[in-house]
Order: sequence, then structure tokens, then C-alpha cells
Amino acid sequence: MKTKDIIPVLLLFIAMTVSAQKKITVSELPPGAEDFIKQYFPNTTIDIAKKDWEHGEKGYEVILSDGTEVEFWKDGKWREVDGRKKPIPTGFIDKSIVDYVTKNYPNNKITHIDYGHKDVDVDLTEKIDLEFSKEGKFLEED
Repeated sequence: MKTKDIIPVLLLFIAMTVSAQKKITVSELPPGAEDFIKQYFPNTTIDIAKKDWEHGEKGYEVILSDGTEVEFWKDGKWREVDGRKKPIPTGFIDKSIVDYVTKNYPNNKITHIDYGHKDVDVDLTEKIDLEFSKEGKFLEED
């Protein structure tokens, strides 16, 4: 691809990315999202809140003062929590997942959890990636 062809493609990509996320105020988050942050991340504040249309679904993304990123569905339930390689609280995570990690990976902490459409992806401190069913049943280690 020639340089003159790449520039319009890059500009289109940038425009799409910018329009896919819109900064909002904390009060514009869906009900429950701010309470979730206060309950599980009491020692942080919300630095950035955005509306996010990732994967064509309307949702919200919050970046906390400690760098943690939390994504919420449009109904205010958490979808993804990313501690950016730092351990995250586990009080909101299905007990069977927390118990499995504690029993089988005692030297690891959960650093990321992604509740998707089909499964739950969990990352641990030693760069271990686990997959669980939505019901919390262990599926595989990647």
C-alpha cells in the first residue's frame, strides 16, 4: 500500500476511535457503577469516565486513580476489571472462580477478569490465563 493510500485509512481509523469513546461525568454512569467503585475500590477515585461502544455494544469505561480500568455494561453491571498487572479485589468475582484460583494457584492473585458473552477470562500475576464458564466452572489454562 502506498503512503498516500495509508494516510486516509489512518485518519478514518483515528476518527472511528475518537467517536467510539466519549468522556462523560461520573453522574452519567449507569446506576450501580459508582457504587461498585466505592465498594470494591474505596481508596481510589475516578479519573476518567467514558461511554464506550466496544464490539457494537453501548457500555462504559472508568479509569481509576491507581490505573485500574473497569468496564460496565449499559445496565451498570461490571464487564471487565483490569488491574494492569496489579492484583484486583475479588469480592465481586464468582466464589467458585476465586476458590479455584486460591486452591490451584496459591502464589498468584487475579489481575484481570473479563466477563464475555461466552466465558470468563481470568489473568493471574504470573502471566497465567484461565478460562471459566459463565457459571464459574474451570475450562482451560492458556
